Amino acid sequence: MISRNLYLNLLFRVLLIVAFSLLFGFLMFRGQNLRLLVLIGAVIVFVTTNLVLYVNSTNRKIRYFFDAVKNDDSSLRFPQDVKNPAVREIHRGMNRVNEQIQLLKIEITQQEQFFRTLLEHLATGILTYNEKGFIIHVNTAAKRLLSLDVITHIQQIKRVDSKLYSAISSIRPSEHRLVPYNTGQGEIQLSLKATSFTPAEGNMTILSIQDIKNELDEKEIESWMKLIRVLMHEIMNSITPITSLSESLSNIYSDGEKPVSPEKITKATITTTLNGLNVIREQGRGLKSFVDSYRRLTRLPEPEKSVFRIRELLNRVRLLYESLDNNQDAELIIIPGDPDLEVFADQNMISQVLINLVKNALEAGGEKTGGVISVSSGKGDSGRTEICVADNGPGIPQANLDRIFDPFFTTKPVGEGNGLGLSICFGIIQRMGGEIDVESTVNVGTRFTIRLPLENPVTSKN
Repeated sequence: MISRNLYLNLLFRVLLIVAFSLLFGFLMFRGQNLRLLVLIGAVIVFVTTNLVLYVNSTNRKIRYFFDAVKNDDSSLRFPQDVKNPAVREIHRGMNRVNEQIQLLKIEITQQEQFFRTLLEHLATGILTYNEKGFIIHVNTAAKRLLSLDVITHIQQIKRVDSKLYSAISSIRPSEHRLVPYNTGQGEIQLSLKATSFTPAEGNMTILSIQDIKNELDEKEIESWMKLIRVLMHEIMNSITPITSLSESLSNIYSDGEKPVSPEKITKATITTTLNGLNVIREQGRGLKSFVDSYRRLTRLPEPEKSVFRIRELLNRVRLLYESLDNNQDAELIIIPGDPDLEVFADQNMISQVLINLVKNALEAGGEKTGGVISVSSGKGDSGRTEICVADNGPGIPQANLDRIFDPFFTTKPVGEGNGLGLSICFGIIQRMGGEIDVESTVNVGTRFTIRLPLENPVTSKN
């Protein structure tokens, strides 16, 4: 409707100008009276001026409208009782748009108020700051965790705890860090997670801060209970036959409360005694081997980190794989990805982890034909370096996936594994500030993914 009335008014004026212009030209060509030509020329000038004023008037009102929108002024109203139908329809249209903008602003304000209230009720601290470190928003939980009543810049955190400030100021998007923090009432563990977004004002960072001390304590107690159960199980399995055999041998050489006389000791008695002592010796060796394995698990050496190229690491894995006795049972495929990709880690320890994963994949496949093991590297979504070891073996049942990194857990037959390989791998990766996880589907294959930092992460030891 607006376009039709506007176009009709414009078309009418243009047609008048064209018509009078043609008439002016025709009369001039015929040499008509000068006064008539002047009169027609004046009419052309008048209609043209009217057209220009009409267009400018419409443009001016539209400009006022957009200026009001730009300046966030929703009080501007255009009169709808004007006689000109085109102008009246334009005014109605702009008023309707203005009403929609007002409703939209009210809705946005209500949503903003809702989310602000929601943030204030969260137990997790939320901190939003720009590239220069100025705080845009902070909720009550964050102030409580940081022991600050007012915070306008992240530099203020430095006065509270320099290590915490260092962790916050250097954290990268999608990165997760654990930082110990002394509140004066005891030490807590803060979990920091960062996310970046880019509004019109520039790059901003959303930081979540959470006290996970209670969760860590619960996990620690749960881990200790699991370890105690495993230790009790292994120790009892070794001690029980030793105790039983000791009692049996003691009964052979005792007559009530007195030792038997030498005349009663026969060759069969000696043979039985030697067999029993051999069993006790083997059980003792097994128990000593178990203790040595546990000691190796709990005394992992400190990693000697350096920056090196992933390509060098994968070449080392290939050489180590070729030295395995049963390497012909599966094909090893190396997918290096970016040849210049680097990582900050202990190259020897990472090699130990990778060859252990490759060896496990080789043993899991058995003598299956067509076995393939792939080792690939690249950048993950979080920006960290990822190394993946995948196979097309039998896979791991879902019930065992949550336990494969537990110490002494193994699905291998008795005597073929102590269940420490993956636990040691898990410990090594953790010591280097990385992560390792597993995905597996029965009869399809298994995939281990190692994520390592590009630089030395801020840890609790800093």
